[in-house]
Amino acid sequence: MAARRRLSLRARLARLALRFFMKRSERDLSFAEIKRRFERMERLVPPPPRGTRIEQVDAGGVAGEFITTRASLPGRHLLYLHGGAYIFGSARLYRHFTWRMADAARARVLFLDFRLAPEHPFPAALDDTVAAWRWLVANGAAPAASAFAGDSAGGGLALAAMLKLRDAGLPLPAAAAAMSPWTDLALTAPSLRSNAKSDPMLVAGDVPRLAAAYLAGADPRNPYASPLYGDPRGLPPTLIQAGSDEILRDDSVRMAERMRAAGCEVELQVWPRMPHTWQLLASVLPEAREAIAEIARFFAARLA
Repeated sequence: MAARRRLSLRARLARLALRFFMKRSERDLSFAEIKRRFERMERLVPPPPRGTRIEQVDAGGVAGEFITTRASLPGRHLLYLHGGAYIFGSARLYRHFTWRMADAARARVLFLDFRLAPEHPFPAALDDTVAAWRWLVANGAAPAASAFAGDSAGGGLALAAMLKLRDAGLPLPAAAAAMSPWTDLALTAPSLRSNAKSDPMLVAGDVPRLAAAYLAGADPRNPYASPLYGDPRGLPPTLIQAGSDEILRDDSVRMAERMRAAGCEVELQVWPRMPHTWQLLASVLPEAREAIAEIARFFAARLA
């Protein structure tokens, strides 16, 4: 994708801040310690604007919450799957963002608190996603008016879940959006090496430990863990966004190539110099708000 605009000053500052505060290897910290850090971060997340409704639900045995805004259409649904390497992340941590997705997609967002590794390794997150989708459809959500979306591990999970649903003969959503998806847990992406220095946020040396914690001995080329190795024929129209400098860039590029070769409708956007999952910084980055608007455009043309 060609550059849309000159990099904003806020984006330049964000890159510096991420490099200073986040690009530090956490391999000396236990997963429990890292999780406690994220729990402390939850208290700093700004609440959604007034008029946003949050409803706790049991989605087929999986904890989740519905997020609805004034723009949400009652018959339109978006199943959202969070990032965090299948190990971290929560609904509370994403409340600054999920209302924006509800607004953009004009949908009721079901945010899924799927089970996390290492306590619940593969395929727990996949099983939870399939169970929640089946529950959503059973409770009246029309697949033709529904979509999947996810960031990082959640983006890969969205793609893997669609493979699982297709193989099981279950209905698929009408569209999907994957933001910096992690699609290759075998870690063969050339960008893991070529972007190791340019990525302002992620440390390539940390990724093997994260993948091992989720896989727990499973084959990293299992397509339900690494959708890059699956046959994507029949998957719905998909928008994939990635930053040019991130170490997972080629997870997006190669996934889009496989989908295109299989005859799928796929749109790949590689945004110049954007960090991993920059869309989550929509409260400060104009590029993040533009990326969300692109997702809204993509969904508007494909959801009933």
